[in-house]
Amino acid sequence: MKIAIAQLNPTIGDLPGNAQKILEAAQQAVQSGARLLLTPELSLCGYPPRDLLLNPSFVSAMSMTLQQLARDLPPKLAVLVGTVEPNTKSHITGGKSLFNSIALLESGKVKQIFYKRLLPTYDVFDEDRYFEPGLQPNHFTLDDIHIGVTICEDLWNDEEFWGKRSYAVNPIADLAILGVDLIVNLSASPYSDGKPQFRESMLKHSAVRFQQPMIYVNQVGSNDDLIFDGYSFALNGQGEIMCRARGFATDLVNVEFNDKQRDLELSSLMPACESAEEEVWQALVLGVKDYALKCRFSKVVLGLSGGVDSALVAAIATAALGKENVLGVLMPSPYSSEHSVSDALALGKNLGIQTKILPIGELMQGFDHSLADLFAGTEFGIAEENIQSRIRGNLLMAIANKFGYLLLSTGNKSEMAVGYCTLYGDMNGGLAVIADVPKTRVYQICHWLNRNGEVIPQNILTKAPSAELKPGQVDQDSLPPYEVLDDILQRFIHDHESATQIVAAGHNPMIVDRVIQMVARAEFKRRQAPPGLKITDRAFGTGWRMPIASSWVAIKNAYQAIPISTSI
Repeated sequence: MKIAIAQLNPTIGDLPGNAQKILEAAQQAVQSGARLLLTPELSLCGYPPRDLLLNPSFVSAMSMTLQQLARDLPPKLAVLVGTVEPNTKSHITGGKSLFNSIALLESGKVKQIFYKRLLPTYDVFDEDRYFEPGLQPNHFTLDDIHIGVTICEDLWNDEEFWGKRSYAVNPIADLAILGVDLIVNLSASPYSDGKPQFRESMLKHSAVRFQQPMIYVNQVGSNDDLIFDGYSFALNGQGEIMCRARGFATDLVNVEFNDKQRDLELSSLMPACESAEEEVWQALVLGVKDYALKCRFSKVVLGLSGGVDSALVAAIATAALGKENVLGVLMPSPYSSEHSVSDALALGKNLGIQTKILPIGELMQGFDHSLADLFAGTEFGIAEENIQSRIRGNLLMAIANKFGYLLLSTGNKSEMAVGYCTLYGDMNGGLAVIADVPKTRVYQICHWLNRNGEVIPQNILTKAPSAELKPGQVDQDSLPPYEVLDDILQRFIHDHESATQIVAAGHNPMIVDRVIQMVARAEFKRRQAPPGLKITDRAFGTGWRMPIASSWVAIKNAYQAIPISTSI
């Protein structure tokens, strides 16, 4: 039996459009001789629909769209479609009013409904808010092939792989006990750095453990801050990869189930990315492209400072939307160096994008005049520095409003973590493109971009980073070297290490103490930031749920018990 895998890019809430994508995939599947078509989790409404699920009319419309899709599909093709199903007993037994479901459509009808059993509530997931878990193993028979059905999280609970269980049941083990011939998993698994390879190793473990062929189908595309990488794949009962779809692109691939051998045969294998930098680059390009298109923007604008962050964002935007759709704005002040302008113009020339220069010196004088009486007798400081950033933010927002452009924010994760950014200034924007990319990683990606020729001007990569808000300023006047800062942030934010552990790794106690306190104090800024594309397992976005008003002593006084003999 030939099985088709439809790696789709749905738009949240676009029920007719998503149904059309499923129908078109089904028509292609029939032409290729497929008997069964697999689509991702919640493929009909897109993942994650979030609080749209609280709207009864949305759920009702999804049910009607599913019924119509069943009638429209080729009658001899069986199709698994991700949808939601009302929990009709919830008003009697309690529990949530919906199930995260997979519908089996065939011969114009909804033949069976399967319910997701494991509902994640960590990181960006909040499924217990909406769904009731299924209690029974999901399976069906098609042409004498017994097929087990799982939905995304259902396969993430192998205690042998993880060393523990996160849920009471393992749906994969339950299906193996039933003696199914094949297990399919229909997912919408968000991307993070290295996750495609991790998924393959996890499923390989389960396939070998249970001697079970498996097909994994993943959503692709970007929805808000989440990026979905695709990379659907299939494994035979020995854990060998028999098929792999493209990464970061829609795809339709076929894999053959051999009736005699009761196993999957080798099919097409698309290569994985050659480097971590390439993988993150492709994720960010897809993230910008989908965010713009799904929010109905065709052009973007960003500030070009001559620095590495805005250079990378400009390159990403150009790859995502085309050079003709990117406007870079230079806004030099009296403190701007000559190379800031020349480097930004050189970048614009390399990328082929339009650039405009809007000097802000006169605007700064206007602010100084208006605030002169109130600021009299005080020294020039952060307030005056930030006015420059806010002038630039206002100019960029004016351009975005006037021409209907999407404003891209260019701050990196290191800056967002410690609050080295200005509210209503450089934080302005509709999308923070590299808000989950640490500064050291920004440089790595830029060097990767230049592997075959200059994209990012060399001077941008070699000069000391600076906001240029006062004479001779460099970032390291206010921050530790980025190599030190990023390692501390990785340990504290991602690895959840204590201050004592970070110091034991070789870091200066005073620096660690200061960085941790800066992270805590900057929470109010992050809460007001534009959505940032997620490319790590711990991003300042949907999955970050820290309080703003907090006095946890371990953060406030990180090294009370540690002797301090050195300073920054």
